[in-house]
Amino acid sequence: MADPTWPGEQLVLAAQRGDVDALTALVSGAHPNVQRFARSLCATPQDAEDAAQEALIILYRKIGMLRASGALASWMFRIVRNECLRRVRTMRHDPLPAPADDAARTAGEAVRSAEEEVFRRLEAGRVAAAVAALPGDQRRVLVMRDVQGYSGRMTADALGLSTAAMKSRLHRARAAVRSALNGTHHLDSGKDADGE
Repeated sequence: MADPTWPGEQLVLAAQRGDVDALTALVSGAHPNVQRFARSLCATPQDAEDAAQEALIILYRKIGMLRASGALASWMFRIVRNECLRRVRTMRHDPLPAPADDAARTAGEAVRSAEEEVFRRLEAGRVAAAVAALPGDQRRVLVMRDVQGYSGRMTADALGLSTAAMKSRLHRARAAVRSALNGTHHLDSGKDADGE
């Protein structure tokens, strides 16, 4: 069953044959859907915009690699997902920020020790890995609600779900992340419901 919001199969086939007008129309037609994917998957609006642009560039350059012309939506979703994950991995591997200058320290600004910063980053990495391991439908709901801060109604509407279905997926996603994080020693013992 074809999604009417995506460019049609004939346009995809023409673009694959090298028709420049068709390729331009294909990229333009896919743009709103690619942006929607990116906004639901990426951690920040800037990452979403960058991921969407990168996905459209890949579409433009590699449309010939698409095996089934009817699979454009799933191909673009995978590209956007991979780009968002790449950005999270890159962010996790960035060097520690430069320490605040002495004047700021003496003015009473709390500066984390290197050890605290390492623990914070390890915990953030564990959370990111747990979220990345979720099934796509649960991950999208969790990211939109808990990371991007969308309301329940906006999340449900954006994903084409009823509010009840969105809440159910969100509950399962939160439970799965909590379970994954409780599977090993919890760094922040104050937030562990089991008291470990």
